[in-house]
Amino acid sequence: MENTVIELRFALDTFYFLMSGVLVMWMAAGFAMLEAGLVRSKNTTEILTKNVALYAIACTMYLLVGYNIMYVDNAEGGIIPSFGALIGSQADGADHSLESDFFFQVVFVATAMSIVSGAVAERMKLWAFLAFSVALTGVIYPIEGYWTWGGGFLSAAGFSDFAGSGIVHMAGAAAALSAVLLLGARRGKYGKNGEVHPIPGSNMPLATLGTFILWMGWFGFNGGSQLMVSDAENATAVGKIFLNTNAAAATGAIFALVVTKVKWGKADLTMMLNGALAGLVAITADPLSPSPLFAALIGVVAGGLVVFSIVGFDKIKIDDPVGAISVHGVCGLFGLMVVPFSNAETSFTAQLFGAAVIFGFVFIASFIVWAILKQTMGIRVTEEEEMTGMDIHDCGVDAYPEFVTVRPSR
Repeated sequence: MENTVIELRFALDTFYFLMSGVLVMWMAAGFAMLEAGLVRSKNTTEILTKNVALYAIACTMYLLVGYNIMYVDNAEGGIIPSFGALIGSQADGADHSLESDFFFQVVFVATAMSIVSGAVAERMKLWAFLAFSVALTGVIYPIEGYWTWGGGFLSAAGFSDFAGSGIVHMAGAAAALSAVLLLGARRGKYGKNGEVHPIPGSNMPLATLGTFILWMGWFGFNGGSQLMVSDAENATAVGKIFLNTNAAAATGAIFALVVTKVKWGKADLTMMLNGALAGLVAITADPLSPSPLFAALIGVVAGGLVVFSIVGFDKIKIDDPVGAISVHGVCGLFGLMVVPFSNAETSFTAQLFGAAVIFGFVFIASFIVWAILKQTMGIRVTEEEEMTGMDIHDCGVDAYPEFVTVRPSR
């Protein structure tokens, strides 16, 4: 009887792990729809191609090398991974299958890379982006993942990041920022006197759909990170995680809407969408410890913070078409730093140290890779390609062919 109960719990936790991973995988669709809606129609097919390809690359690279770097045969509290063997047999005493653990981990890698695609949209070469995807998902992310979730020196130092505000989201934003600095802004985005010229997205219904898909997927992102659901304590924890995750997203959207109304006199849909995502990113660092009201307050602050961050980056001419650096970077950092207010086992010093190490390592490593790509294959499309749109040049397929009146000469 005891063995039967153990097997049932093993099966239940494995199934929960897998279904949580499926929800996180569904976030790939959310990023694709959000980004497709926020870029111009002439670049839609290309951004969709990037999102599908980066997911496939992330899954392959993490299978080949990434998971091994992050988790296999590594020393506790270490800095340099052992670069261990391929995925081995089921570990003794595990409460779910090793294969389900891999699947849950690999969709997080893809999420980190998806953050980059939106920030560099509309002017980066497709193949340069895909080449960088290999480096980030195969090496850069797994190394900093080992330092934290893999039992490396950051976890030993007391750094806490429950589901990845820093490990996933801020890391993705650091990689994106390094690319944007080398890439430059889209043509026409900024005037000679510092004025900002808005470049509206092509499809607000798609952007809204993408946000709701991400919101839904986040329940797997945060809820699945509890790792178990087969007993009363863990099941209760999962319920609270869901509640807090939803509360932060809702208040983030509301406060971003209020801020835009007060600041500009009109409701800004894109800012409200980013407000919801900002709340989700911020609560991800610890969706279990806060009370529901405190989780809602975290969402409020993140929702306001993301609006001012997006405006601030525009003032210093850092062009981010979808606001990814603000949503995932600025609000990811905020989420990490607010953890000690509700979790007594953490400290502000450990959180700041961990955030600085993750951001610094990913930014520097990514900058080096981008710089090499820039000097070899180039990372920016030509002026003609940018003006006529990347769909026809990179993919040969228009996303909305019925609306194309003039095609570029070949």
